[in-house]
Parts: sequence; C-alpha cells; structure tokens
Amino acid sequence: MRITILSFLILFIYTTASCQEQSDKVPQVVLNAFQAKYPGENDPDFELDDHGYWEAHFKKDGESYRADFHADGTWRETENSIKKSEIPKAIQDAIEKEYPDKKITEAEHVISATQGEFYDIEFKQEGKNMDVMYRKDGTKV
Repeated sequence: MRITILSFLILFIYTTASCQEQSDKVPQVVLNAFQAKYPGENDPDFELDDHGYWEAHFKKDGESYRADFHADGTWRETENSIKKSEIPKAIQDAIEKEYPDKKITEAEHVISATQGEFYDIEFKQEGKNMDVMYRKDGTKV
C-alpha cells in the first residue's frame, strides 16, 4: 500500500499534535501539590521545562513567582526575581569584595527543598553568564 506524501503529512501532524497535548497536560498530582503548597493561588500558568519539571508561574502579593514540581507532585523550589536593592547587605558586601568588576544581570530569591533559602546572583560575562548562590549571611552555597 502506498502512502502519499499528503497522507503521511496529515498523519505526522495529527500524531505530533496528540503528543503535544499529552505533554502539556499537567498531572493532577502536580496541581494538588501546588494547591497544598499555595492555597488560594487559583490561576497558575504551568509549563513543562527543559529539565522535566512542571513550572507554575503565579503572582503572590503582586510579585511574580515560579514554583517547580517533579512529575510525582514533589515540590522542588520556588523563586522570584528581586531588585538589586533587595539583595541582603551581607551579600552585597561579598559581591563587592569577590566580584567588584562584574555587573549583576539578575537576582533571585530562592527557597529550595534540598538547599534551603538562598539568593541566586547572575553576573554578565562573555559566553554564558555566571551564577553564584549565596546564603543571606553572604556565604556561598
């Protein structure tokens, strides 16, 4: 039996669309875990990231957050971007001492299931930017 190019193309598009729909469907266990972690947050936007984590994007008290969950619903971490002025003084002092010539491109406050609370500071550099993680007291993670 010969399959024409058009038939093959239709089959390919249908299969691809079906797979896409399935990979974009947030598992109920992830939705339940999100609601348990953030009760009252009723409008998260979910996406499956490159690492296989379900990312929930939501706002809390007017600030944007991202919470990552494993496919089994286990919470991984939550982070939100902060202004440079919100970086704790001890971290600012450590940056001034260790990286006086580096420009900060992004700062995030992170709470992680495995690493606890820290601040992820991204510095501009040639090639891929450099991330350095600090505890609130200015020590590196």
